[in-house]
Amino acid sequence: MTTFGFGRELVERAEGASIWLRDGRRVLDFTGGVGVLNHGHNHPRILRARQRYGEQGRMEVHKAFFSPYLAALSHNVAALLPGDLNISYFPNSGAEANEGAIKMAYKYHGGSRSTILRADISFHGKTLGAGSLTGSTENAFAFPGLPNIGVYPYGDLAGLTAAVEAARRPDGGCDVYAIMLEPFSASSLRHWSEADLRAVRALCDRNDIILIFDEIYTGWGKTGSLFYFMRHAGLVPDILTYSKSLGGGKASISGYTAREPVFRKAYDRLADVILHSTTYYGFGEETATAIEAVNVVVEDDYPARARRLEADLGPELHRIAKAHPDVVREVKGTGALWGVFLDGGPRILTLAGKLVPGFAHDPRFKTKLITLSVISHLFREHGIVTYYSPNVENPLMVAPSLVVSDDDVEHFLDSLDATLSRGLPALLTSFVREKVTGR
Repeated sequence: MTTFGFGRELVERAEGASIWLRDGRRVLDFTGGVGVLNHGHNHPRILRARQRYGEQGRMEVHKAFFSPYLAALSHNVAALLPGDLNISYFPNSGAEANEGAIKMAYKYHGGSRSTILRADISFHGKTLGAGSLTGSTENAFAFPGLPNIGVYPYGDLAGLTAAVEAARRPDGGCDVYAIMLEPFSASSLRHWSEADLRAVRALCDRNDIILIFDEIYTGWGKTGSLFYFMRHAGLVPDILTYSKSLGGGKASISGYTAREPVFRKAYDRLADVILHSTTYYGFGEETATAIEAVNVVVEDDYPARARRLEADLGPELHRIAKAHPDVVREVKGTGALWGVFLDGGPRILTLAGKLVPGFAHDPRFKTKLITLSVISHLFREHGIVTYYSPNVENPLMVAPSLVVSDDDVEHFLDSLDATLSRGLPALLTSFVREKVTGR
């Protein structure tokens, strides 16, 4: 982004969906902080909660004392989630939440099973364990990772079922201890159907497989329900992982919540209670911040805000795509999470290759360059910052904070329409010329 886009400007301050640069320019932030800023920048209630915590001199963390903030956050999350999803753990990052969930699933089976399944286009983090479960070009280098990982096609029930059957032991027993699954893929803007998700749940029940739903990005109202899977009544994973907007845009905190029987079988004995722990687990100000962030999500009905944004964004993005068929291949999304897939055909890709040769090692570079030319024009000419998904097909992401105003949504849509009207050859040539000549 900084080599072929922007990112060198210094930011003075930020509020809601707005960023003010040091030179006084106001920029509309339509990235939503890549899932972190459902509340926008510096939400006043989040700021007040953190200020109160500091002013009262509260204790951050101490292993010898009970944490009321940790208990309250766990209680509140359990009250919001369906079924018996009621035992929570709160590390710092989404990758850590997924690591903890995987460990719990493995421990649930006492080490008697060795296989874990992930989708071909998955994204679960960049630690060695979570990274080895990530099917992304971002993780192309072959770092060491978890053993015995099976891969199934995203959204393909038959493919997933076949992967489970392929992991049968000689005695016919199932060797799969967990299935990692994103109900809605924020990288590709694809989703599992309700019928197939319920079939996956039944498949896991029949084989005693721990079903882990990763909603790191899609949680806390982003897709029009508190979590994407909750639009399907009665559907409950064994473990749910989440992060991003749990911290209200101010705290680095994630979580995973397990069904109580799963937790009890895995860890509910004195010898096992510290098999998974971190120094900063349950940090006071982080959990207090998350409590208020969750309160805001519920009290201000962020899922309803996302549904209203979908009603505004969806039809207009499809209209823009129809108006520019030579530029936009496809539009997909839900709630406040959309992707505009830019293409322009072989001629544009050839032009991109001629303008910036020498990037044959990245098969997606030409598509990225095209998308960056649009991102750069939106920023330079319209004062809007967006981003593209580095995973899968690299769409231009339309993912505003849930506090964005109607006027700002209209400004974005008008600006995107005007930008695409220039045509990709002009955008691409101008973009590359500016980066090469500095003019």
